[in-house]
Amino acid sequence: MLGLFKAVMPKEDAFFELFSAHARTLTAGAEALHDLTQGGDAIEDASARVNRYEEEADEITRQVMVAVRRSFITPFDRSDIQSLTASLDDAIDQMRKTAKVVSLFEVKTFEPQMREMTRVIVQAAKLTEEAVALLPKMRLNAHKLSEIAVKITEIEEQSDQMYDQGRKDLFLAHREKGSTGDPMAFIVGIDIYSHLEKVMDRFEDVANRISGIVVEQV
Repeated sequence: MLGLFKAVMPKEDAFFELFSAHARTLTAGAEALHDLTQGGDAIEDASARVNRYEEEADEITRQVMVAVRRSFITPFDRSDIQSLTASLDDAIDQMRKTAKVVSLFEVKTFEPQMREMTRVIVQAAKLTEEAVALLPKMRLNAHKLSEIAVKITEIEEQSDQMYDQGRKDLFLAHREKGSTGDPMAFIVGIDIYSHLEKVMDRFEDVANRISGIVVEQV
């Protein structure tokens, strides 16, 4: 495990180390999700990686909750710690749900907009990891944290446009095929788009949570 509860380590540092470890699972999971949407032979390995990172995130979440109960000193309000941890966990959970849909319906190829959505999801994950690393000195980093939150919101808006365009392209493609179209492929494609949109939404939730903590603390 992470060995974060050694006696020599201050409790506040332990929380920040856990937040950073959690954020790293999001970046790793997002990269695996992006690899998954490249299709072909990459799918099985990428899906397994998403699942593995989600399990790591669950263990980190458990450690945080134990620390909240046992620690006398916390870096900020306990409810904010729990909410931040939950929002980080929700993001990786949603990635796993996306991978599950791909596995369940044996999807082998992906639409261009799906791949683009996972590309910007990776960007959001890296920005999230950067923001979490700034939390130990949030008063000094308040402006930078605000900038990152704005960037994540902008990426979420780009993702929304990709989501809308992707669904429209999927509809037009199957409409043009008429009676030879594949209704199941259309339904599954829409489902994947929906899950990818939710992944991006969860990153915006994390950014909003961090912004709220900064406002309270600075």
